[in-house]
Amino acid sequence: MSSETSGHAPLIVGIGGTTRPHSTTERTLIKALEAAERLGARTRLFNGAFLSRLPIYDPTVTEVSPEVVELLDGVRQADGVMVASPGYHGSFSGLVKNALDTLENLRDAPRPYFEGRAVGCIVTADGWQACGTTLSCLRTVIHALRGWPTPLGVTFNPSAGPLYDKNGDFHQARDASQIELLARQVVEFSGRAT
Repeated sequence: MSSETSGHAPLIVGIGGTTRPHSTTERTLIKALEAAERLGARTRLFNGAFLSRLPIYDPTVTEVSPEVVELLDGVRQADGVMVASPGYHGSFSGLVKNALDTLENLRDAPRPYFEGRAVGCIVTADGWQACGTTLSCLRTVIHALRGWPTPLGVTFNPSAGPLYDKNGDFHQARDASQIELLARQVVEFSGRAT
């Protein structure tokens, strides 16, 4: 997913999803990236299918796979980031954690990890407690990676009611507005950092 615009449009990279194609988490991340595109950003998605092809991060391995190179290049070029994860047992998924661990390869980059970049966090979980704990864990890891979590972190609890309607749009206007605001914060803050 990408949108070309004239001039310097910020590049917003989305990382997240699950191993299940078209998961709620991935669909929600795509909605956030589409909102960023409406604000003039270019976007790039690293979805669950892509993340599942990443090797388990091993600090002793010096050769990197093509998928690792692609992820690192995407993050290196990013002006802003969105990370989306399901809530599993009170925290974010191993799939997303492995992708974030892989960013250790950017330790010595001129702009290491998420240095100086706005990072929007999105969580989907069956239960509000899982939403809260997962969001908290995700924001802590973003801080450790030197990123700036946006003031708004968005959580969705599909077990409380349908998230999407039959057309694939958000069922509730408030859910759509939360994603729009998150995207706005990432895009606007990324413009200040570049």
